Amino acid sequence: MELFLYHYYDAETGPFRNLSALSIEEAQHVQRRLQQNKNMFASQRADDYIVIRRGIESYARELFIAKGGRVMNKYPHYMTLGPCEWIKRWYQNGREVKIPLDDVDPETISFTYGDLFPTMRYKDDKPYRGKVYLKNEILQLVDEFGWPQDWNNNGDQGPERYIEVQVWDDRVIRLFLNNLKE
Repeated sequence: MELFLYHYYDAETGPFRNLSALSIEEAQHVQRRLQQNKNMFASQRADDYIVIRRGIESYARELFIAKGGRVMNKYPHYMTLGPCEWIKRWYQNGREVKIPLDDVDPETISFTYGDLFPTMRYKDDKPYRGKVYLKNEILQLVDEFGWPQDWNNNGDQGPERYIEVQVWDDRVIRLFLNNLKE
Protein backbone atom coordinates (compact mmCIF):
# COMPACT_ATOMS: atom_id res chain seq x y z
CA MET A 1 0.00 0.00 0.00
CA GLU A 2 1.41 3.38 -1.01
CA LEU A 3 1.25 5.97 1.77
CA PHE A 4 0.88 9.70 1.31
CA LEU A 5 1.57 12.82 3.32
CA TYR A 6 -1.28 15.34 3.39
CA HIS A 7 -1.20 19.06 4.07
CA TYR A 8 -4.47 20.92 4.59
CA TYR A 9 -4.95 24.64 4.06
CA ASP A 10 -7.46 27.31 3.16
CA ALA A 11 -7.67 28.12 -0.56
CA GLU A 12 -7.56 31.85 0.19
CA THR A 13 -4.22 31.76 2.05
CA GLY A 14 -2.52 28.92 0.18
CA PRO A 15 -0.48 25.91 1.32
CA PHE A 16 2.42 25.76 3.75
CA ARG A 17 1.80 29.06 5.51
CA ASN A 18 3.47 28.61 8.87
CA LEU A 19 2.98 30.70 12.02
CA SER A 20 6.41 29.57 13.21
CA ALA A 21 8.07 31.31 10.26
CA LEU A 22 6.88 34.65 11.66
CA SER A 23 8.24 36.67 14.55
CA ILE A 24 6.38 36.13 17.84
CA GLU A 25 4.65 39.50 17.40
CA GLU A 26 3.58 38.79 13.82
CA ALA A 27 2.39 35.29 14.74
CA GLN A 28 0.37 36.62 17.67
CA HIS A 29 -1.22 39.22 15.38
CA VAL A 30 -2.24 36.47 12.92
CA GLN A 31 -3.48 34.33 15.82
CA ARG A 32 -5.67 37.19 17.10
CA ARG A 33 -7.18 37.52 13.61
CA LEU A 34 -7.83 33.76 13.52
CA GLN A 35 -9.52 33.92 16.94
CA GLN A 36 -12.05 36.40 15.55
CA ASN A 37 -13.30 33.91 12.96
CA LYS A 38 -15.33 31.52 15.12
CA ASN A 39 -15.90 29.25 12.12
CA MET A 40 -12.23 28.21 12.12
CA PHE A 41 -10.78 25.54 14.40
CA ALA A 42 -7.77 27.80 15.10
CA SER A 43 -10.08 30.35 16.74
CA GLN A 44 -10.17 28.08 19.81
CA ARG A 45 -6.45 28.44 20.53
CA ALA A 46 -5.41 30.14 23.76
CA ASP A 47 -3.61 33.50 23.74
CA ASP A 48 -0.30 31.86 24.75
CA TYR A 49 -0.51 29.27 21.95
CA ILE A 50 2.38 30.73 19.92
CA VAL A 51 4.83 30.76 22.84
CA ILE A 52 3.89 27.21 23.88
CA ARG A 53 4.09 26.04 20.25
CA ARG A 54 7.64 27.38 19.89
CA GLY A 55 8.74 25.48 22.99
CA ILE A 56 7.13 22.25 21.83
CA GLU A 57 8.67 22.58 18.37
CA SER A 58 12.10 23.14 19.89
CA TYR A 59 11.69 20.06 22.08
CA ALA A 60 10.51 17.92 19.14
CA ARG A 61 13.48 19.15 17.12
CA GLU A 62 15.88 18.06 19.88
CA LEU A 63 14.23 14.63 20.12
CA PHE A 64 14.41 14.15 16.36
CA ILE A 65 18.10 15.16 16.20
CA ALA A 66 18.84 12.74 19.06
CA LYS A 67 17.36 9.95 16.88
CA GLY A 68 19.63 10.89 13.99
CA GLY A 69 17.20 13.11 12.12
CA ARG A 70 18.53 15.78 9.76
CA VAL A 71 17.02 19.13 10.59
CA MET A 72 17.36 21.97 8.10
CA ASN A 73 14.78 24.29 9.68
CA LYS A 74 14.24 25.72 13.15
CA TYR A 75 10.59 24.73 12.93
CA PRO A 76 8.66 22.08 10.99
CA HIS A 77 5.97 22.25 8.38
CA TYR A 78 3.02 20.08 9.33
CA MET A 79 1.38 17.28 7.40
CA THR A 80 -0.47 14.08 8.25
CA LEU A 81 0.37 10.51 7.40
CA GLY A 82 -2.71 9.39 5.54
CA PRO A 83 -5.81 11.48 4.93
CA CYS A 84 -7.75 13.27 7.66
CA GLU A 85 -10.92 14.94 6.39
CA TRP A 86 -11.52 16.40 9.85
CA ILE A 87 -8.57 18.78 9.40
CA LYS A 88 -9.78 19.83 5.98
CA ARG A 89 -13.00 20.98 7.64
CA TRP A 90 -10.99 23.37 9.87
CA TYR A 91 -10.92 25.73 6.92
CA GLN A 92 -13.72 27.65 5.31
CA ASN A 93 -12.45 26.64 1.86
CA GLY A 94 -10.31 23.60 2.71
CA ARG A 95 -7.86 22.15 0.21
CA GLU A 96 -5.19 19.46 0.41
CA VAL A 97 -1.72 18.71 -0.84
CA LYS A 98 -0.83 15.05 -1.27
CA ILE A 99 2.81 13.91 -1.51
CA PRO A 100 3.93 10.26 -1.73
CA LEU A 101 5.76 9.29 1.45
CA ASP A 102 8.44 7.55 -0.61
CA ASP A 103 9.24 10.89 -2.33
CA VAL A 104 10.40 12.40 0.97
CA ASP A 105 13.81 11.77 2.54
CA PRO A 106 12.94 9.86 5.75
CA GLU A 107 15.85 11.51 7.58
CA THR A 108 14.09 14.90 7.31
CA ILE A 109 10.67 13.99 8.72
CA SER A 110 9.55 13.03 12.18
CA PHE A 111 6.19 11.69 13.27
CA THR A 112 3.97 11.91 16.32
CA TYR A 113 1.09 9.60 17.09
CA GLY A 114 -1.42 12.40 17.17
CA ASP A 115 -0.95 16.14 16.83
CA LEU A 116 2.37 17.39 18.18
CA PHE A 117 0.73 19.78 20.66
CA PRO A 118 -1.36 17.28 22.68
CA THR A 119 1.17 14.50 22.15
CA MET A 120 3.75 16.53 24.05
CA ARG A 121 1.37 18.02 26.64
CA TYR A 122 -1.33 15.44 27.37
CA LYS A 123 -0.64 13.45 30.53
CA ASP A 124 -1.85 9.87 30.55
CA ASP A 125 -0.27 6.41 30.45
CA LYS A 126 -0.20 5.98 26.68
CA PRO A 127 3.29 4.90 25.57
CA TYR A 128 3.50 7.28 22.59
CA ARG A 129 3.14 10.51 24.61
CA GLY A 130 6.08 12.91 24.61
CA LYS A 131 7.86 11.15 21.75
CA VAL A 132 8.72 11.64 18.11
CA TYR A 133 9.24 8.73 15.76
CA LEU A 134 11.16 7.88 12.63
CA LYS A 135 9.37 6.45 9.59
CA ASN A 136 9.97 2.79 10.44
CA GLU A 137 8.99 3.39 14.09
CA ILE A 138 5.69 5.09 13.28
CA LEU A 139 4.72 2.29 10.91
CA GLN A 140 5.35 -0.21 13.74
CA LEU A 141 3.21 1.95 16.04
CA VAL A 142 0.40 1.91 13.45
CA ASP A 143 0.65 -1.90 13.36
CA GLU A 144 0.29 -1.93 17.15
CA PHE A 145 -2.35 0.78 17.73
CA GLY A 146 -3.98 1.33 14.34
CA TRP A 147 -4.73 4.58 12.52
CA PRO A 148 -6.17 7.28 14.79
CA GLN A 149 -8.11 8.53 11.75
CA ASP A 150 -9.99 5.21 11.90
CA TRP A 151 -10.42 4.38 15.59
CA ASN A 152 -10.90 7.98 16.78
CA ASN A 153 -12.55 9.65 13.82
CA ASN A 154 -14.93 11.61 16.05
CA GLY A 155 -12.32 12.54 18.66
CA ASP A 156 -14.29 11.02 21.50
CA GLN A 157 -11.48 8.68 22.57
CA GLY A 158 -8.74 11.23 23.22
CA PRO A 159 -6.70 13.82 21.36
CA GLU A 160 -5.30 11.43 18.75
CA ARG A 161 -7.14 12.15 15.51
CA TYR A 162 -4.30 11.54 13.02
CA ILE A 163 -0.60 10.83 12.73
CA GLU A 164 1.24 14.09 12.32
CA VAL A 165 4.34 14.50 10.18
CA GLN A 166 6.86 17.21 10.98
CA VAL A 167 8.77 18.17 7.82
CA TRP A 168 12.14 19.64 8.84
CA ASP A 169 13.42 20.50 5.35
CA ASP A 170 11.94 23.22 3.12
CA ARG A 171 13.15 21.38 0.01
CA VAL A 172 10.10 19.10 0.26
CA ILE A 173 7.83 22.13 0.35
CA ARG A 174 9.68 23.95 -2.44
CA LEU A 175 9.51 20.86 -4.65
CA PHE A 176 5.76 20.73 -4.23
CA LEU A 177 5.34 24.48 -4.78
CA ASN A 178 7.51 24.37 -7.92
CA ASN A 179 5.44 21.48 -9.30
CA LEU A 180 2.30 23.49 -8.57
CA LYS A 181 3.57 26.39 -10.73
CA GLU A 182 4.33 24.17 -13.73
